[in-house]
Amino acid sequence: MTDSQKSDETVDGTASETPKPPTPASMKPSARPRPTPAAMAPKHAAASTVQTVVAAPPVHSTPLSEAAKWGRVAEDGHVFLILDGEEHPVGQYPDAPADEALAYFVRKYDDAAAQAALLEQRVEAKAPSTDMHKTLEHLRAQVAERHMVGDIPALEARLDSLDTAIAALQRSEKDAQEAQRSAELAAREAIVAEAESIAGKDPATVQWKTSSARMNELFETWKTAQKNGIRLGRGTEDALWKRFRSARTVFDRHRRAYFSQLDSDNAAAKSAKEALIARAEELSNSTDWGPTAGEYRHLMDEWKSSKRASRKDDDALWARFRAAQDKFFAARQAANQAIDQEYAANLVVKEALVAEAQALLPITDLGAAKKALQSIRDRWEEAGKVPRGDMQRIDGGLRKVEDAVKAAEDDQWRRSNPETKARTNSALSQLETTIAGLEEDLSKAERQGDERKIADAREALEARRQWLDTLQKSAQDFS
Repeated sequence: MTDSQKSDETVDGTASETPKPPTPASMKPSARPRPTPAAMAPKHAAASTVQTVVAAPPVHSTPLSEAAKWGRVAEDGHVFLILDGEEHPVGQYPDAPADEALAYFVRKYDDAAAQAALLEQRVEAKAPSTDMHKTLEHLRAQVAERHMVGDIPALEARLDSLDTAIAALQRSEKDAQEAQRSAELAAREAIVAEAESIAGKDPATVQWKTSSARMNELFETWKTAQKNGIRLGRGTEDALWKRFRSARTVFDRHRRAYFSQLDSDNAAAKSAKEALIARAEELSNSTDWGPTAGEYRHLMDEWKSSKRASRKDDDALWARFRAAQDKFFAARQAANQAIDQEYAANLVVKEALVAEAQALLPITDLGAAKKALQSIRDRWEEAGKVPRGDMQRIDGGLRKVEDAVKAAEDDQWRRSNPETKARTNSALSQLETTIAGLEEDLSKAERQGDERKIADAREALEARRQWLDTLQKSAQDFS
């Protein structure tokens, strides 16, 4: 490079007028502002809801004694960068001491080093990597222009390391984004799957209030995920949305059909029960107590077997039906109470007759008992009816005595039955003959000394004697 070319190089390395020497205050390395995290952060970070805060790196100023190893100032104010023994012109700082000229270009190096340090801190803090490569390339370009004085090889090595670190950070961010996308996809698919499960249930088994609330919750969750969640790609989101929308459509169609059918069923049930109410109300004034009570039982059976209307309608219908029944049965009860008062005197008479009949027990003289019982029966019929609540008790008391008399008659007939007596006597005769024969067999066996025959004869003889004793007792009953 010729001297004329060197003199044409300006302070900032561009072909322009030679600048005026800076004031002393502006030449101090510490007076120059350092890049801030906000200035170096990617442009999109301002719009992010969560930002990584990176502290500004400590201010570093290269001492001139250190910088002297990397630069030289000519007498005319030209400054040179020394790399591997070779000088590279970086610019001219005329009309100033050599230290001031060198310090000016060292500050440019310090500024680049500060930007590199800030970028390193952002990488270390795992800040969003957007525009990091752009910042790195900008630094590389600045360093490559050689318009600064300092340890350029060390700075370039740091930039190379940054290149590797940024690439690793971007891969990590990509993996994290993929993981988030997978999680978001799984969450959306879970929403769709649950919606499809609800829509696929048999409408007759669905709890519509609970299921409708849950379907609305799923829709709100979907909208929140659509608004705030990570993007899944238009194709994927459209496919999931179509499935979700289809499930909601099917569910809504089933719900409308179910409630439409329910309204129809309610109307039919209401009509059927109103017909039963009309019949019940027609019977409510009847005084034909027995048959009408039977009709009400039939109406109740029909009511129980009929379908239910809506709860509100069914409760109102039942109140009307029950009111008609209550009117009839209240009238019947009042009539029965009047009859019971009328029959109260008859009850006193029949209670006395029951006591008279029970005095015949136990039966000792069947003939006298039968005669007395017939007299009681005649007076029983003359006494008339008793109150309904006492009928079973009073009739049961007399029936107990009647049953005892009948049992005595049956026993007497069994004892005096000629046919039975004849069979008994015949059996006695045959048994006595058999016993006589067995006694002879026993005597013969004893004479012979045959123990086996003796044992058999004794066993047979004992059995026949027991039978004979039983028959004799039965014969005595006939005597």
